[in-house]
Order: sequence, then C-alpha cells, then structure tokens
Amino acid sequence: MSEPIRSRQVRPKPHGQGLLELPQHNKGTAFSWEDRLENGLLGLLPARIETLEQQVARAHRAYEAKESDLERHIYLRQLQDFNETLFYRLIMDHPAEMIPIIYTPTVGEACQKFSEIYRKPRGLFISYPEREHIESVLTNAALDDAHVIVMTDAEAILGIGDQGAGGMGIPIGKLALYTALGGIDPKVCLPILIDVGTNNQALLEDPLYVGWQHERISGAEYDDFLEAVVQGIERAFPNALLQFEDFGARNANALLTRYRERLCCFNDDIQGTAAVTLGTVLAAVSATGRAFRDHRFVIFGAGAAGCGIAGQLVRGLMGEGMTETQARERFHLVDRDGLVREGLASITPTQLPFARAREELQTWSGDFELASVIANAKPSVLIGVSGQTGKFSQEVVALMSQLNERPIIFPLSNPTSRAEAEPADVIAWSDGRALVATGSPFPPVVHGGQTYSIAQCNNAYAFPGIGLGVIGVGASRVTNEMFMACAHAIAAAAPDQGVAGAPLLPPLTDIRPLSRDIALAVGRVATEQGLAECRSIDEVEWMIDAAVWTPTY
Repeated sequence: MSEPIRSRQVRPKPHGQGLLELPQHNKGTAFSWEDRLENGLLGLLPARIETLEQQVARAHRAYEAKESDLERHIYLRQLQDFNETLFYRLIMDHPAEMIPIIYTPTVGEACQKFSEIYRKPRGLFISYPEREHIESVLTNAALDDAHVIVMTDAEAILGIGDQGAGGMGIPIGKLALYTALGGIDPKVCLPILIDVGTNNQALLEDPLYVGWQHERISGAEYDDFLEAVVQGIERAFPNALLQFEDFGARNANALLTRYRERLCCFNDDIQGTAAVTLGTVLAAVSATGRAFRDHRFVIFGAGAAGCGIAGQLVRGLMGEGMTETQARERFHLVDRDGLVREGLASITPTQLPFARAREELQTWSGDFELASVIANAKPSVLIGVSGQTGKFSQEVVALMSQLNERPIIFPLSNPTSRAEAEPADVIAWSDGRALVATGSPFPPVVHGGQTYSIAQCNNAYAFPGIGLGVIGVGASRVTNEMFMACAHAIAAAAPDQGVAGAPLLPPLTDIRPLSRDIALAVGRVATEQGLAECRSIDEVEWMIDAAVWTPTY
C-alpha cells in the first residue's frame, strides 16, 4: 500500500500536562517514576504508581456508582477521552456488561441527547458550509494515519431516524467495538460525521443543537459533497477501510454501488447486518431438522438492511446449489405498502428483484399485510428490520407456529424500544418452540420451567472481525465472498442446538476469539481473490495476529 501523506508529518512529542491530555498516550497514575521524571510529570500526579489492573478496579467501581445507563455511557466516553488503554481494558474485562452501554441500546439515547451531553470533541465533523475546506478538515484529524474510518450522515440512526450531528455517537461507538472486539489499534480509527443538515424539526428548533441548523441538502448538492469528501479521504488516508453507517436507504445503496469497486469500503447496515443474520439463520436451521434450502423467508422491512439480508440469504442458497431465480422465489418482502410486488409506485431498485408477480397474486387470499403474507407464503423464517414496535403480534407468531414445528423468528430492529416483538412474548406465544434472536440485548426468558437464552444478532459479531481481516492482510476491496466467509464462521461458532434453551450465538464474552476466526476467513478469501498483500495463504494468520492491539502499558 502507498504511504499516506499525513504519515510523513512529524508531530511534537507530548510533554507534561499535554501528555496527560492525550488519551492515546496517557497512563495516568500508572506512569513510572522514570516516565514522570523524563516527561515533566512530577507533581502532576499522586505519588502512588499503580498497575493497570488497579486502575480498572477503580474505574469499574466508579462505573457501578452511576444510576442510569446514560450516565454510564457518559462516564465511559469521558474515560475514553482521558485514557484509551484503561477504557479498552475495562471494556474487555466486562464486555457483556458494557457493550450495551457503549453501543446498542444505550447509544440510541446518547445520540438523541448528543447536544445536551456533549463534552469533548472526538473524530471529525465535515459540514456542508465548510465544503471548501475538506482537505484542511482531514488534515486536522488527531491521528497520523487512519486504517478504519466509520462515516455517517446520521439520516437513519438505528431505528430512531435523523439525529443530525448527534449521529456522531454511532461512529464513535462502532470504532470502540472495532478495538474492544476486533483488536484494532484505536490510534488508527477515525469517526466521521458528514453534517449535511437535518430534517429533525426538534433539532432545527433546539437552541443547544451543536450541528448545522439547516434542512438536509439533497440531490446533486449532496452527491457532489459526498464525492468531495470521499476524494479527500482517498488523498489523506489511502490505506483506510471506509465503513458507511446509518445512511438513509436511497443514499446507502447509491453510495455502496458508486464506491464498492473504487474503494476498500462496505456498508455495515446492508452487508454487515446481512452477514450476521445469515450466520444466525444457519445456526437456527441446524435446530429445525430441515436443510437450509428447504426454508422460506418473510422479511418485514424492505429498506437497505432488509434487502441486504435478502440478498445475502439468496447467495447462501445459491451456495447450496440453487439458481438465483430459484433462491429469490423463496422470499417475500413486506414494507410500508405491504408485500413488495409489481406495480407499487413506492418500489425501489433494490426491492425490484424481490417483487412478486401480479399473476402469482391473483389467487392470493386476503390483503398484502404481514399476517396475510405469512398465511399465503407459508414461511419458516420471519425476520424484522422495520423499526416498527410490536408488529410481530400474537397472531403473527401463532401463524408461524402453526406452519412450523420450530419457527425461526428474529425481531432485529434496535434500539430495544423499536423491536418487532419481545422475546418473552415470542417464546410464550409459540409455547417455547420458536428459535429467537434479537438486534438488541434481552434477558433470558423462563417458560414452562425452561430457561431460554436470547442471542443478540448484532453486527458486533461481524464487523470487528471483518475489519481486522481486511486491514490485517492489506485487502484493497471488500467482496461478497468475504461476507459469506464471515457468516459461515459465525454459524460454526454457534452453541450446540441440541441443548434445550441454548442461544443461537456465542455470548458477547466470546466475540474476540470469534473476531479472529472471522478475520482469518476474510483474510484467506482476500488472498485467494488476489486482493491482499499476502503472497500465500500461509502468511494470513501471522499477518492478522501481528495487527492485533491489546490494551497494555
């Protein structure tokens, strides 16, 4: 790979109080006597020299003293801005406890209250009024080089919609997981918020809103601005993996189509969600006693995520020997206007390949809403990515249970408040027969004396390992085959489905080893496709292991 121009810059060595204010260099009370003497720190720190373990114990006690999840989120963000090594060691020591706080579901509330809780800048805000200064903005990034960039325009944050500048919480949170779960050095991670305005009326009227208080730009203005941003990133950080995150459906698909063959990039909402969903479906299929190719699918929510999931499942079925036409026939997508079908004025280009033909629907019984689609299509798998709370009703779950001995039902929308159903209800309404995964964390469910662990089918299982694999072997592109390799690695890590109540995915505490497995699978595919710096498959493992960062002083 070529050396970025920025890496040739010589930054002054931090010293004294300035060193304590740089989170990537700060050790706090763990600075040794020699460090303190050499770096002008004498008198700036208490006398006791502590270990990282002692610092983690104190930080955890402070964390536990917070009274709400939002306060815990704010505390962790402040710790991240103070001492990154301590922050990541704390997260890695308590992943199940803290990942829901730094990311879903708590990050949704943090994005909504971003202006209210704003403390210290992190990452880059590239705003439309400053479009003539993009190169200067990128030069001002507080790092020498970026290997992973997560970028959003915040139009479609989780299931809560347009959050304007508040959407910066998502790139920050995603990159924290890249490091905590994937082992990517935080010094090469860059969050970017593309501020093109907001159509959120509350933000437009909020006197404390920190973003550009203007309605969103669109059309040619938007496209030209994004092109200028991407060109700037190409010049400033030519070795970076660029992840598009939480763009609106139209722009998400357009940007992926425009740049996927030009840049090392992917869209996590479309491709990452699809990979982890396929992996979780494959894990569930193993418990049904039926082959993957024998299942039928209804996807409720046909936006970028829903169409991405459908496309990945189709590719999975094609891997089982089906033609693309045969595979697509097994899918029914439902969106705001009901079943995606020919003749709908609202149909999008990404939905079109899944549109059901008029001739087929002439014998359709009932309307084109979810319950009727299930009754007519007879699916065995129901996946929700609609952001519509409670749409997997008792009627819907009962229909799925009548049609299948072990229905696969995934209410994946997040945050928790937007889930299509509560797992406890799905388990109860199916009398414990449903195989359930959700997008946000839910506690175990007890039904009929049996405890059911609920898998969180979250992108955190996929993107950290994908990122590690891509940058570990120096891949120049991210391909469909890499996401397929990721899905199969996730499925292979699933707990034994012969154990009653077992979750469909390993616990969050096991994601870091899984991320390494995914990275190895992705790295091998990249090498086989001639897209990596590896000269042979034999080099993949050591290159990936060499790229792993661990939080130690």
